[in-house]
Amino acid sequence: MAEYLSIDIGGTYIKYALIDDRKQLYGHHKVETKGNIDDAILKQVETIIAGVMEHTVISGIGISTAGIVDREKGEIIYAGPTIKNYIGTQFKSYLSRKFGLPVHVENDVNAALIGEVWQGAAKDEDQVFCITLGTGIGGAYYHQQIIDGYYHQAHSVGYLLYDPETKTNYEMRASTSALNQRIHQELGAEVSTADVFDRAKQGDDTCLSLIEAWSQEVAKGLAQIILLIDPKCILIGGGISRQGSYLLDHIQKQLPAFLPDHFLKTNIKIAELYNDAALFGAVYPFFKEEKSSC
Repeated sequence: MAEYLSIDIGGTYIKYALIDDRKQLYGHHKVETKGNIDDAILKQVETIIAGVMEHTVISGIGISTAGIVDREKGEIIYAGPTIKNYIGTQFKSYLSRKFGLPVHVENDVNAALIGEVWQGAAKDEDQVFCITLGTGIGGAYYHQQIIDGYYHQAHSVGYLLYDPETKTNYEMRASTSALNQRIHQELGAEVSTADVFDRAKQGDDTCLSLIEAWSQEVAKGLAQIILLIDPKCILIGGGISRQGSYLLDHIQKQLPAFLPDHFLKTNIKIAELYNDAALFGAVYPFFKEEKSSC
């Protein structure tokens, strides 16, 4: 039975799990991401792999990571401020030599979308856009395959809608970090996003107003995606997607205001796999290879 190790590298945590040939994820763990000095993250990943291989025989390693990835080289070619000193990190060449195993490396939003198309809310769908709302905002588009753009920089939607007056872009206004900032300014640092959603559902006008104002910002960016790409489906991912239909209703209510009349045809859906989406997507190439070799 073939087993693979899937690793998802974020700015706050590195999550990892094993997946077997029945496509079952198990053995989930996470560790805090170290400050990336002297290739600290690459060394963390190396330590994780070595630890897993002490008790499990694995056939390959899939890595999902923040930053823009050259998929062929398995290397980070661009990274924002979330992870410093990350550009040039050569996961594939270093780890494949170190452990003698095949290694696939993918951007985390791309991996999440692949996971959802393979095993989640967009199973067997095509022309699907995924937007993840988290510390920042990421985007990915699947049309028979992931569409990267010529320089691998397509769908960097967090940088949309820059406002020179406020010096803010889309992710500065519509990420969950932006929502948290609004909450802390109005209600205090001890109030969480989950608290605000709970209170809004119970009729709290202040909390409802906060969610509506933030949902409007989210909807502005979704409208740009629809106008430019016309996807069949947009998936909304990230931790806040656990708010499910309540979140979706607020965003859908705001969206028509930013589109021409009768223009909205795209199906807006909540992602299903949550934190497992990128773990599935990171190892999908191994299953794709198995299928194509049959």
